[in-house]
Amino acid sequence: MKQHRFSAEQRAGVYRAIAERRDMRHFLSEPVAADMLTRILQAAHQAGSVGLMQPWRFIRITDNQLRGQIHQLVDNERQLTATALGQRQDEFMRLKVEGVRECGELLVVALPDQREKHIFGRRTLPEMDLASAACAIQNLWLAARAEGLGMGWVSLFDPDTLSALLNMPSGSRPIAILCLGHVAEFYPKPMLELENWAVPQPLSVMVSENGWE
Repeated sequence: MKQHRFSAEQRAGVYRAIAERRDMRHFLSEPVAADMLTRILQAAHQAGSVGLMQPWRFIRITDNQLRGQIHQLVDNERQLTATALGQRQDEFMRLKVEGVRECGELLVVALPDQREKHIFGRRTLPEMDLASAACAIQNLWLAARAEGLGMGWVSLFDPDTLSALLNMPSGSRPIAILCLGHVAEFYPKPMLELENWAVPQPLSVMVSENGWE
């Protein structure tokens, strides 16, 4: 109903944030203001979650030595990923795949321990904890874009090694390293598209009716 609809300007802002969100790899060293970081994390924390379990934990990395160790961990996996890619190894190694050292804020997103006690909505789909945490990350990404900050989601790491590095409890699991910060500019298209690594698929091939096409 129309009374629930945002104004045209407000709707345009929402759709703009979605359309201009980018997985950023290039950052400026300027720090992120504390109040801005709080707003962005609050937006993430307002994400929907199955059974209201809120299965996200945010670990802010402020120690430079620890940041360096995380960078090394990512670089190790980068080398292993390149080897696994075979013929595309050299092409992959030319890509900038993260901004761990340069970004103003470095966050690790993790699933907490003792998630098995949350049964509502997860009895047949236990992976809904991961899906819920991904919603929080997307909220964070869109809020960052609205604030003029870039964010990059880094998944090149061994989760067990990172978990040990951060003294995480048994049963918890890191799922993302997030690089957050000011950028000189946003990419006009996804970086991997600009680098001719992949081509985004159109919506039409992702939607079917009454069954799998």
